[in-house]
Amino acid sequence: MRAPTGIAAFGLEGKSALVTGSSQGIGRALVEGLAAAGASVVVHGRDAGKAARAAAEVADATGSQARSVTFDVTDPAAVDAGIAALEAEVGVLDVLVNNAGIQRRAPIGEFSDEDWDVLMATNVSSAFYLARRVSRGMVERGSGKIIQIGSVQSQLARPSIAPYSATKGAIVMLTKGLCADLAPHGIQANAIAPGYFATELTQALVADEDFSDWVRQRTPAARWGDTRDLVGALVFLASSASDFVNGQTLFVDGGMTAVV
Repeated sequence: MRAPTGIAAFGLEGKSALVTGSSQGIGRALVEGLAAAGASVVVHGRDAGKAARAAAEVADATGSQARSVTFDVTDPAAVDAGIAALEAEVGVLDVLVNNAGIQRRAPIGEFSDEDWDVLMATNVSSAFYLARRVSRGMVERGSGKIIQIGSVQSQLARPSIAPYSATKGAIVMLTKGLCADLAPHGIQANAIAPGYFATELTQALVADEDFSDWVRQRTPAARWGDTRDLVGALVFLASSASDFVNGQTLFVDGGMTAVV
């Protein structure tokens, strides 16, 4: 069967997608964008009530089926159990979006072991655990899309966030490694690297006029990103339109990484 071409190649009808950390912020925009493109989506979050409410709102807004799940993405046993339960309901996922992530800030000499460990667990280990578990079914089926959410900080460093930058650099290389292992099985693994986006988690930075001025001056587009700016790149990487794109990191940053 030939893959669809033209605008039809971007459709996600009949596809199932899980977005981790999607009850708010960037994840919420991503899961709603996939649903609007026709996918049956799964909202994931740490708060079961919040995730369920988000799923209901996504379903109402898009008309697509949406359900919610709650499991600890930093616990490999919980990931295995959570995905097994989900597969029992919806089958092997067509699309996995590893979005869950956190930030911790401190000068490197003052950065605590605890903050380092939680950053690595949430930003890197979780992506490995999810990709490892979900890819098993994808390999058996012979198709699938794994999309990691990275950051411009995988390429650009700033004071006080060296460990965070390290985690996002790891995501870039994990994505390339997934390509090496999974491409022969018909699976595409790619990453999206957002620039500076206005979300619930960045409200304090957006409200800081000096920092916002720096963002606008440093970004050729001269503005903060809106979470909806990420949806087009996500739908492309989740759809058959990207079937020959693998191991790549797509920067959605208003041009920040293109200029000095």
